[in-house]
Amino acid sequence: MDFSKVNQDGLVMLGCGKMGSAMLQGWLSAGMRPTAISVIDPEPSDWLQTQAQLGLTINEAILPEPAVVVLAVKPQIMFDALPRLDGIGSAETLFLSIAGGIQIAALAGALGDETAIMRAMPNTPAAIGKGITAFIGNAYVTDLQVSLGEALLSAIGQTVQLETEEQMDAVTAVSGSGPAYVFHMIEALTVAGMAEGLPEALAHRLALATVDGAGALAALSEESPSQLRVNVTSPNGTTQAGLEVLMDDDTGLPPLMNATVKAAAKRSRELGA
Repeated sequence: MDFSKVNQDGLVMLGCGKMGSAMLQGWLSAGMRPTAISVIDPEPSDWLQTQAQLGLTINEAILPEPAVVVLAVKPQIMFDALPRLDGIGSAETLFLSIAGGIQIAALAGALGDETAIMRAMPNTPAAIGKGITAFIGNAYVTDLQVSLGEALLSAIGQTVQLETEEQMDAVTAVSGSGPAYVFHMIEALTVAGMAEGLPEALAHRLALATVDGAGALAALSEESPSQLRVNVTSPNGTTQAGLEVLMDDDTGLPPLMNATVKAAAKRSRELGA
């Protein structure tokens, strides 16, 4: 990972909560120098404060013209926090936002109409380098800045570049919020196993390993998820009996998942309004 531009000119983070910390961990592991990083956060975590011992700066001596400014505060407080960046940045600074729902135009209104702004939506598996991040930039983001932004995001997992910013609400609903849906599926599968007589610890272990293994198999297989499902399903067997409930057009997983993603996308649009 080439972080030479950041190591030379620096990176500023506005906010460093769970997602910001996950990203920062990925960057440090990939070779970004702690001395090149300045963080603005009113309540720095214990982990973040340990990084200060390695040269990372917290809430003081903020770099005036960094290569990148990462906007990692919650969307609800973004515009209250942005004044902390007054005087920071230059024409060559890339502003990278990971705040769900906040559109590039709204950020440009606060940062300046000709500011290079990239909007991205990572997800929590970034903490273990297994995330996926969708991104898109405005017209002022140069090819060099696109490469720099993508390098930063690639340090925490896969990346995809969107065609339009309007796609970001759907991305937020699918991959941004999606890990929570999978975690809840593990919970629900555990409870269902317990209802059939399994001890809680065993039901949880079976559910967790099943979701983990199935996801890994789907990621590595050349066959589609649909074909993998068929491979597991013997005619008139136990899997078919379960899938007849799960795949019901009216009460099964497809309509439930559609409603789930629709609700999350709607909320993303509301946050950006």
